[in-house]
Amino acid sequence: MSLSAHIDDLISDDSLTTTLSDMVNIASPTGEEAPLAAYICSKLQSYDVDASTQEISPSQSNAFGIYSERSDGKSLMLYAPIDTVTSNSKAEDLPWLGPHMRDDFRAEAYVKDGHVFGLGAHNPKGHGACILETAKVLKALNIELPGNLFYGFGAGGMPTHGREGFDHNSGHGSGCEYMLTQIPKVDAAIIAKSGTSVTWEEVGFIWLEVKVAGKHNYVGARHLMPYDNPIANASKLILKLEDWFEGYSERHASALCRPQGHIAHMESGWKRMPSFTPEAARFLIDLRFTPQQNADDVEKELVQAIETFRGELGLSLTTKRVQTIDGSHTSPSEPIIQTTTQVWEHLKGRPHEPFTLMSGATDANILRQHGIPTARIGLAKAKLPSVDFALGMNCVAINELRHLTKFLTLSVLKYFGKMS
Repeated sequence: MSLSAHIDDLISDDSLTTTLSDMVNIASPTGEEAPLAAYICSKLQSYDVDASTQEISPSQSNAFGIYSERSDGKSLMLYAPIDTVTSNSKAEDLPWLGPHMRDDFRAEAYVKDGHVFGLGAHNPKGHGACILETAKVLKALNIELPGNLFYGFGAGGMPTHGREGFDHNSGHGSGCEYMLTQIPKVDAAIIAKSGTSVTWEEVGFIWLEVKVAGKHNYVGARHLMPYDNPIANASKLILKLEDWFEGYSERHASALCRPQGHIAHMESGWKRMPSFTPEAARFLIDLRFTPQQNADDVEKELVQAIETFRGELGLSLTTKRVQTIDGSHTSPSEPIIQTTTQVWEHLKGRPHEPFTLMSGATDANILRQHGIPTARIGLAKAKLPSVDFALGMNCVAINELRHLTKFLTLSVLKYFGKMS
């Protein structure tokens, strides 16, 4: 039997489905990943991996394991984040996620028509389940690796500040950042994250707060004194920026990236008394930028556009940067990129086809900023009718779990010279 066929036999749909369902059933919103990290640790230990959790706070932990540890030889880490973008809480998620809690919004896994559904079933937990299945397969293969193989599962991977009641810095790759200060040197990494081609660069981002001024007033006095509504003012500016983002993306496209921008949060006034206008309205911009761009230059370009629109609209406003993560790039000539693209071509039977519209940011940026050459690849989105963004995160085809597990297994073997 060929090695490829043997690996196919060792990968189990039942095992993948059970592991992923277990992971989905353990809610892990950002800041509360500790129970899931403990589960992952126990699974790794059952596959002869020297694994432990890394406590960041009482409620937040990473899981990290070493399968093959040698004093010599190169090292590779298979990595996946473990926190979900929403919380599994009706009070926290609604109405912004939707009018009601759909089944796939909940940390309650179910299997239907060859798919696993539930909060984070695709992203991030499907990816984590594939790494765990890879650990199982490598144990069964019992092939001695001439180096160090690490498994990393990071908390705080979502682009978020801390949820209410949790540390402000519990997101934005904080778990990955912490992990890399606690573990042996990593020579290369594969991050399992959405996308079916191998990618070697991704965008960074800035978050900019814009505060638009107005005048505190009363609806009963609107006609009696100067009326200057900051919500209306901000809305005019937002519409101009939404158009501007499209041109920005085209101007700054790179080989793999099409950096996007949008406005997804706005606040103003008193919900309890809409009879009164407030003095200001605030909104947040997320603007992505390629590894070839500089965050300061990006902010300057954005603020210049805002200033132009401010003059056109006659507004008074201020801007403030509140978050930055730099983009990152690994040279395609690096061994980990060569390894993964060759495995991709081996499995697909054709030349590698990179995805050229990247605008998502992941912990790959953190890994690369620590000098670790990093390849990214992940699961395909479910091919179901009417898949919206949330269902794309919360549903995965079982056969895609198999494909990614085989890809990861072969990539490990090839990286360590155990596959021609």
